Amino acid sequence: MSKRTSYPSGAPCWVETFQPDPDAAAQFYGQLLGWQFDEPKPMPGGLGGEYLAARIAGRLVAGIGQAPASAPTALWSTSIRVASVEAVLTRVADAGGAVIVGPLQAGPDGRLAVVTDPAGVAFGLWQPAGRTGAQLVNEPGTWAMSALHTPSPERARSFYGTVFGWHLQPVPGAPLAFWRLPGYVGDGQGQSMPDDVVAVMTPIDEVSEVPPHWAVNFCVDDVDTTAEHAAALGGQILLPPTDTPGFRNAVIADPQHGVIAISATTST
Repeated sequence: MSKRTSYPSGAPCWVETFQPDPDAAAQFYGQLLGWQFDEPKPMPGGLGGEYLAARIAGRLVAGIGQAPASAPTALWSTSIRVASVEAVLTRVADAGGAVIVGPLQAGPDGRLAVVTDPAGVAFGLWQPAGRTGAQLVNEPGTWAMSALHTPSPERARSFYGTVFGWHLQPVPGAPLAFWRLPGYVGDGQGQSMPDDVVAVMTPIDEVSEVPPHWAVNFCVDDVDTTAEHAAALGGQILLPPTDTPGFRNAVIADPQHGVIAISATTST
């Protein structure tokens, strides 16, 4: 199993979804990805509602929280590990981003904030205490990678480089680039990418129907079967199973319209 016990500063470390009905989301993802859940905790900072931590084989893999009343549909979020939320908030503002929520104390687990990059793409900051991040990755039912979809690649290069020290490496012959964090050693098991890759970036058109966002990708054993299962559970297949070099991929929406990608490695 691909276990993790720590993440360096600047590395994505956690994914979570905020849903109008967290219990219904837990039912969906529990059946789809094999998650079990801890007892619910209150949302941090008095935001209202409950938060559910998901596990596989006893190890933390993701979270489900209460979406605010102003958000009628679900969303997925990626959080990046930081040594000091306050220090990074200053860098975010100086680099052209904005603070949406926080900083907040999440009980004994850590401190958090939600920010946006200059293109308005939201993501989280996580300063760990009791919870360092996902403890199991790159296994069926767990988080594999997050990908920034942005209409402003050069602004993103400057922003994430300034705030987190990321370097952007275009992938020859492909419409994407790798975000690399020097010194980071990830878990690239079954992936043909450098060990220091922390995320992926894909440019989108300014007029694209897809809004700028951080997408979340989960590993599965069988993409076709998982997509069919998602539809049977009340979800929707947004991108049918498709082959790319080394992977089979699909994009699905849960019943509350939270979107994830799923993928499995292939022999070609």
